[in-house]
Amino acid sequence: MNFKELDWKPLALVPLLALLALPLVGSGSTWLTLTVAGLAMGMIVFIIASGLTLVFGLMDVLNFGHGVFIALGAFVATSVLGAMSDWTQSAELWRNLVAVFPAMLIAMAVSGALGLAFERYIVRPVYGQHLKQILITMGGMIIGEELIKVIWGPQQIPLPLPEGMRGAWLWGDAAIERYRVVAVVVGLLVFGLLAYTLNRTKIGLLIRAGVQDREMVESLGYRIRRLFVGVFVVGSALAGLGGVMWGLYQQNVVPQMGAQVNVLIFIVIIIGGLGSTGGALIGALLVGLMANYTGFLLPKLALFSNIALMVAVLLWRPQGVYPVTNR
Repeated sequence: MNFKELDWKPLALVPLLALLALPLVGSGSTWLTLTVAGLAMGMIVFIIASGLTLVFGLMDVLNFGHGVFIALGAFVATSVLGAMSDWTQSAELWRNLVAVFPAMLIAMAVSGALGLAFERYIVRPVYGQHLKQILITMGGMIIGEELIKVIWGPQQIPLPLPEGMRGAWLWGDAAIERYRVVAVVVGLLVFGLLAYTLNRTKIGLLIRAGVQDREMVESLGYRIRRLFVGVFVVGSALAGLGGVMWGLYQQNVVPQMGAQVNVLIFIVIIIGGLGSTGGALIGALLVGLMANYTGFLLPKLALFSNIALMVAVLLWRPQGVYPVTNR
């Protein structure tokens, strides 16, 4: 996107929400702790939502089965990290990262492989049929959850943080949890890679051109279907990565965790504008901050706060903060 043409108003929403919460929270140190926690939660939600945003924005596919890739990534991480207990129980952060990084890569590979099969046998027959996409992908998610129960069992499995990622750094009276800082860094890396790939590479150019005029791109000799299958696989792999991050955030995993997170994901992509990666980032940060602030100030309203946020944004911009114009 050309920076001269970028609408900067939505970018002000995140700092505006944070500033509005400051006098309500009262304590500056508590506000800082809540803000960092909210940004970290938002980055994790963005990683999960970015995959679905890609699939819908570039392929026009409503994949309600996205949650199964989240759960699969988290469960794969329990197995990988469980086999690397010598590394995860070390107090040295670099040893923890050596364990977590392969867990992320393997989770992404397994989720991406499932995404390839999911696209081939479940999504491909219903391209262009949104109602059927919703029904059949939800069915695929239910089947996927049952298969996870067959492999790992139906019970909740703990996914503790590696020793070096526990605890917090103290900044005055504010406590900045180590894992949340790691989550922010990973989220920024994912956003940077997506933005660079879609806007600065030949593959990104071909994908965006294929969305605008598929027949024209195919007439030049490029196989758009293969590119779109690749997009679906990448979206599934990102969901698996998000599942690892979310599982470590919650420190436990259950087969239904993907379906539970789906609500937050769809709130994020609706706020951001269906198919907008930049909008999804803003939406995720808003959702993370709102959840943490209301959880502290009004715990009984925490479940409804993000729905209220979505309604408020849509009253301002009915198509989301950065609507995709070709939709």
